[in-house]
Amino acid sequence: MVLNKKKLTPIILVTIFLLMLGLSFAAVPLYELFCRVTGFAGTTQNATNKELPKVVINQAYKIRFDTNLGNKLDWKFYPEKKTIDLKPGEVHNVNFYVENLSQTGTAGVASFNVSPSSFGIYLNKIGCFCFEKQGLKPGEKREFILSFFLDPKVVDDNKTKDISDVTLSFTFFSSEYYKN
Repeated sequence: MVLNKKKLTPIILVTIFLLMLGLSFAAVPLYELFCRVTGFAGTTQNATNKELPKVVINQAYKIRFDTNLGNKLDWKFYPEKKTIDLKPGEVHNVNFYVENLSQTGTAGVASFNVSPSSFGIYLNKIGCFCFEKQGLKPGEKREFILSFFLDPKVVDDNKTKDISDVTLSFTFFSSEYYKN
């Protein structure tokens, strides 16, 4: 059976529509996968205790911690230390403190980013409070711990070998979805 142009055109348009619809649903997971694999836009890597480096490189990087609060979250959020010196291969734990200053229970989720973004592929989080709902009662104070290391391969990369100052930025966001 041969299809004429009047019947073939709608079939092609419906096929294109379905293909574009499928790609729109796949875009977010594919982008997240791309960022995790490449460290694009400062996306960090996740590691386990089994993947800890065996070598420590004697080259110090100054790591700065930047903390922010977004959209109407009445919290106090700060790191134990504003800066640390970190050698590639060393595992560090940094404490962060959060206090709910409001009269109601609230919750938020912290996002995390690395700058310059070329360091994202080398910064490995072992444990982080990021991307998980954190609820606080009125006046409640909590401590969160970030455990991480810088992959020793960072010293071999032409994009990172001359940089010695890195910023890890955290922002806690509140939204209707995360309210208690």
